Amino acid sequence: DVESSSSSSSSSSSSVMAQTQNVAPKKTRLFFKPPKEILKPTLTAIQEFKMIQNGDKVLVCLSGGKDSLSLLQFMRHYQFFVRSFGVNFELGAITVDPQTPDSFDPSPLIGYLQTLQIPYFFESQCIMERAKGSDEISSICSYCARMKRGIIYSTARREGYNVLAMGQHLDDLCESFLMSTFHNGMMRTMKAHYTNKEGDLRIIRPFVYTRERDLAAFAKKSKLPVIAENCPACFEAPTERKRMKLLLAQQEILFPKIFYSLRSAQPAS
Repeated sequence: DVESSSSSSSSSSSSVMAQTQNVAPKKTRLFFKPPKEILKPTLTAIQEFKMIQNGDKVLVCLSGGKDSLSLLQFMRHYQFFVRSFGVNFELGAITVDPQTPDSFDPSPLIGYLQTLQIPYFFESQCIMERAKGSDEISSICSYCARMKRGIIYSTARREGYNVLAMGQHLDDLCESFLMSTFHNGMMRTMKAHYTNKEGDLRIIRPFVYTRERDLAAFAKKSKLPVIAENCPACFEAPTERKRMKLLLAQQEILFPKIFYSLRSAQPAS
């Protein structure tokens, strides 16, 4: 009986092991189809502003935030979608690391982009150290933004990319519009699609019609590897953009369509 029980147990164990060996390991999902709340307005913007053309090489500016990571996911989806319409474009991504490891460390993105198998350029330069070491710089944020832009432009040229894709969304554009109107008396905001002054790079913002809350929900549901950014130069005091964000949030309670009204506002005839 003991031998029979032992034999039965051994047979059962072997059977379980065989079943386990035959089960294929579950693949980790890398790409996610954005929901219609993102797809519809983004496709509309791309078509309306003629953002992407056949033969383009598009470089996604990847900060590691929810918006840029969502943009990378969308662009990958769009890349396959438009092939059936005869539009083929290449896709890559770039991150600029200003070397502030205590507040912002985008290095985990390197491994993430390797798994996605998307060409990736991780440019690390001591921007913050240079800014702090100069007495001529009045705004570290402005200096950092200019330096990052220069690095992105030079990398795009070096690697042969002709389009830069940025992740600003409708909320960003509305906030910029109010800031420009309030402080400069000029009714303007960030452009959806334009060519740089040298004429060799086009800059696109596919999310200009997309709400921030929809991108946040998508990034959370898809568990995108969002990198927290807590730069002391940017967050030690409430910024003007933060005040505009709060103002719009308050007004949206009273006027639920305020963002879409600002998006479609026209000068009086």
